[in-house]
Amino acid sequence: MARLLDEGSALDAAVAILSSGGLVAIPTETVYGLAADAANGAAVARIFEAKGRPRFNPLIAHVADREMADSLASFDALSSRLADTFWPGPLTLVLPRRRNAPVHPLVSAELDTLALRIPRGFGGELIARLGRAIAAPSANSSGRVSTTTARAVQRDLGNKVDLIVDGGPTSVGVESTIVKIAGGRLHLLRPGGIAAAELEAVAGVPVERGGSGGVDAPGQLASHYAPNAAVRLDVAEVRPGEALLAFGPLRARGADAAAALRNLSPSGDLREAAANLFTLLHELDGSNAPVIAVEPIPAHGLGEAINDRLRRAAAPRHIPVVNERA
Repeated sequence: MARLLDEGSALDAAVAILSSGGLVAIPTETVYGLAADAANGAAVARIFEAKGRPRFNPLIAHVADREMADSLASFDALSSRLADTFWPGPLTLVLPRRRNAPVHPLVSAELDTLALRIPRGFGGELIARLGRAIAAPSANSSGRVSTTTARAVQRDLGNKVDLIVDGGPTSVGVESTIVKIAGGRLHLLRPGGIAAAELEAVAGVPVERGGSGGVDAPGQLASHYAPNAAVRLDVAEVRPGEALLAFGPLRARGADAAAALRNLSPSGDLREAAANLFTLLHELDGSNAPVIAVEPIPAHGLGEAINDRLRRAAAPRHIPVVNERA
């Protein structure tokens, strides 16, 4: 079982493990990440092995600052404006990869682009100390519910990583927003911790949903973020034996008889709901109910990211196809 250290005392150990090709689960503002030295092919391969992740699914390279980002990828005026506004923070930019960038091809799944982000807090400090980028997808088994606490990481991947850094519950609670800029157009590949309207306000151009039809970035598989239980969305009535993931002050019919009940936000606050999403899915999955029923969530603001994760959690799990409206 992996060591579990508080983030206040974990930095030296985490740097040593990454430098030697190991895996470290780290807190970020979005979800916990499974980090490896992005330049070390064997270490990056361990990420795919630990998660059971298909190797055609690219990873995000996390960097410490803009100088490190510029050494790995090319920025145009629009991507620079977004980076200057939202970094460090929950925005990932898919950019043209520089030739000879010190990132192993496994990170980008052999694509000519690279997904980049600057995380806040411990992750940024760790990368700065390491002196090079880390690859860090969410710290959970591939396709399953992302982890927002160190204990959730321990339950899922505790015997597959070398160290888990405990930074408490994550503040954003859903993964980063991923965008790709091409020809001055802004493509949303995955909604996340920054709402589309926030991007449009800075970019001055509309956000276009969907990518190329292939896997351009993490989080585009149709079935993803899934608990063991089946998930049923937009319910008006809870069926016998179902657990209920609620939202807001009003309940679906039959809620009193639910096998278990958790409320993303009793007041209907989408930011609170996003922060609670994966933790409460984990808790309801632990009730052993065969189905988790989910009340409707508004689609605006962070609701777009919440509904994206819930749709993928509810998708059929036997066909790993790409949903172009990521």
